Amino acid sequence: MLATDHEGKQVAQWLNNLGIAAFMLEYRLGPKYRHPVQMLDAQRAMRYVRSHAIEYHLDPERIGIWGFSAGGHLAAQIATHFDAGNPAAQDTVERASSRPDFAILSYPVIEPLGGGAKWSFQNILGKDPSPKQIEELSPNLHVTRETPTTFIVHSDDDDGVWPMNSIRFYTALKAAGVPAELHIYRSGGHGYGLAPLDVVLSSYSLRVADWLRGLGLL
Repeated sequence: MLATDHEGKQVAQWLNNLGIAAFMLEYRLGPKYRHPVQMLDAQRAMRYVRSHAIEYHLDPERIGIWGFSAGGHLAAQIATHFDAGNPAAQDTVERASSRPDFAILSYPVIEPLGGGAKWSFQNILGKDPSPKQIEELSPNLHVTRETPTTFIVHSDDDDGVWPMNSIRFYTALKAAGVPAELHIYRSGGHGYGLAPLDVVLSSYSLRVADWLRGLGLL
């Protein structure tokens, strides 16, 4: 499913209120569509926004990606699987880089750790994915020093996508020398979006804003 409201429109509006342009990607889902379809959709979206940056009055070197849960998995994949574009491509969109300049991951699936995370992997790989397929789709195993700076948030009581998902990605980022910020809240569960009804958890949006400000994006 696509959580287009609390993990899409509300987030885009929040970014707009900060003066940041936002685009919401509706990508093809498993199990109808298998990997790498989702990754190709997200890479294409990055290229599209970057190739139309002048038209949209954007800086092509200040384009990031934000994903939630399974969308966080996709965002982490894009942050670790990208290219500079094909300068010889007839399609001008394909000439643009698919690399995000920064990434924000909210309670992301990174590895099949937790029932929800395992289900997410099965949706795009099938019922019995091989160890090689799981390794290919575990972004923490593909972090390099070229991976963009990343902000990560998770909840300690997330039973569906265990917080170890975020911890492992953060650890991989630090091992590669990539600047990163990780927040793990005591409670919140899973799927809360910006958590507008939770007095404590909703403060993470302020941390995101501070982080963006520290990057010079606000």
